[in-house]
Amino acid sequence: MTLNPTAVTFIGYMLLMLGLGFFAWHYTRNFNDYILGGRSLGGLVTALSVGASDMSGWLLMGLPGAVYLFGVSESWLAIGLIIGTFFNWKFVAARLRVYTEIEHNALTLPDFFTHRFKDTSRVLRIAAAAVIIASAVILIFFTIYCASGVVAGARLFENTFGMDYSTAVWAGAAATILYVFIGGFLAVSWTDAIQATLMCIALVITPFVVVYDLGGFSATVAKVESINPNMLNMMTNQTFVGIASLLAWGLGYFGQPHILVRFMATKSIKVIPNACRVSLLWMLFCLGGAVCVGFFGAAYFAQHTDQAALVTENHERIFIVLSQLLFNPWIGGILMSAILAAVMSTLSCQLLVCSSTLTEDFYRAFIRPNAGNRELIYFGRAMVLAVALLAIWIAMDPTSLVLSLVSYAWAGFGAAFGPVILMSLWWKRMTRNGALAGMVVGAVTVIVWHTGGWFGLYEIIPGFVFGLVAIVVASLCSKKPDEDTEAHFDHVVNTVRAA
Repeated sequence: MTLNPTAVTFIGYMLLMLGLGFFAWHYTRNFNDYILGGRSLGGLVTALSVGASDMSGWLLMGLPGAVYLFGVSESWLAIGLIIGTFFNWKFVAARLRVYTEIEHNALTLPDFFTHRFKDTSRVLRIAAAAVIIASAVILIFFTIYCASGVVAGARLFENTFGMDYSTAVWAGAAATILYVFIGGFLAVSWTDAIQATLMCIALVITPFVVVYDLGGFSATVAKVESINPNMLNMMTNQTFVGIASLLAWGLGYFGQPHILVRFMATKSIKVIPNACRVSLLWMLFCLGGAVCVGFFGAAYFAQHTDQAALVTENHERIFIVLSQLLFNPWIGGILMSAILAAVMSTLSCQLLVCSSTLTEDFYRAFIRPNAGNRELIYFGRAMVLAVALLAIWIAMDPTSLVLSLVSYAWAGFGAAFGPVILMSLWWKRMTRNGALAGMVVGAVTVIVWHTGGWFGLYEIIPGFVFGLVAIVVASLCSKKPDEDTEAHFDHVVNTVRAA
C-alpha cells in the first residue's frame, strides 16, 4: 500500500468520521438513543441524513457509469428518484413520525406494524407472525443492499491504495462498521450530514472542471455528439417499458427502512416542511451532477484516450479516475472521500436497521423481553458486526456491479413495505391481515419476477401493484379494525393537519 497526498487526505476523512462516532457514544444512554437517536434530529440534519442514507455508492459510481456508456437516456432513473423523494416527504414523513410515537413509541417498522394493527383477541402467535415476516423481509434485502455498499467501497480502496480486491473489501467496510458499532444512530446521522455536504460539493465541482478542461460547454457537447449523437437523446435505447422501469425507482422510497427511520427520528413534525425543501435541492444538485459527470466524462476520455484504460475496464470508475486526473492530489483526496461518504452513509444506515431489527424484533420480542438497555445496546453492536460480515462475504465476488445489487434490494423493499406503509398511513380500514398479505405478496413477486425477467419490466412495478391489491382484498375480507385503532388513526390525521 502506498501513501500519497490523496491517500493521506482520505485517511484523515476516515479518522474524522470515527471521531464523530466516539463523540456520539457519549450521548447514547439507552437503546432508544442507539437505534433512533432519542427522536431528536433537527430539520437540516434530517434532510441531509435522508439524502446521504439514500444515495449510496451508485450515485458516484453506478449512475455516472451508466450515463458514460449510454448517454442522458439513463437520467430517467434520476428523474424518477426526485419525484419519489418529493412524494415520500409529502405523504409519509409527518404521519409516520406521529404514528410511530403514539403506537407504543415504536422504534422499528416491524414494531410499528405490530402495534398499528392490533390483535383484539391478543393471540401472541399472530402478532409474532407480523414481526417475523417484517423482520425477515428487512434482513433478506438489506443484506444484499449492504453488500452493494461494500463493493463500492472496495472499488475505491482498490484505486486509491493499489490493494487487491479482497483486501479492499475488508478495508472499505472497516471504518463504517466501527463508527456504527460505537456511536449508533446519532453517529450515523451526524456523519451523514457531513457526508451529504461532501458528496454535493464533489458532484457540482467535477463536471465544471471537465467542461473547462475541454474548452467550454459547447465544445464538450459537440465532442459527445461526435462520439455518438444518440447520447444526447433521452429516448436512445429506451422503450416505454424501459422508461417506466427507470421512473419506477421512485416507488421504492415508500418502503426503504433506512430512509423511513429518519422521519421517525425527527424531533417534531414542524421541521419537516423545511427539511423537505433542503432534501429536494440536495437531490437536484447531486443527481444532476452525477449525470453530468458521466456525460461530460465520455467527452473527456474520447479526447484523452491514453487515460481511459481504467474506465474502459470498468465504467463505474469514471468519477474516481476523473478526480485523480483533474485535481491536485490533496483536492482529489477530498473528492475521492465523497465516494467513501456515499458508501459509508448508506451502509451505516443499513447496518443499523438490520441490527435494530434483530435486537428489537427478535431478541427482545422472543428471547429476552426483560433485557436492560445495556444488554440491548451490546447485542445491537454484536449484530452490526454479524450483518457486516455476511455482507462482506456476498461482496467478495469481484465482478459485482454496484447498480445491479442496489436495484434488486431497492425493488424488494419498495414492493414489500411501500404499499403497506402508504396504506397504513392513509387508509383507516386496513387490517393486520392486509398488512401481512401486502408484505408477503410484494416480496415474493419481486423475487419471482426478478428470476423470470418477464417483459424487461423492473420487478418493483408488479411487486408494488400486486402488494396494493393484496392489501385491499385481505383487509376487506377481514374484520373491521376496532374503535381504538380507528381513534389512533384519526388522532394522527388531526395532529398532522394542525401542525
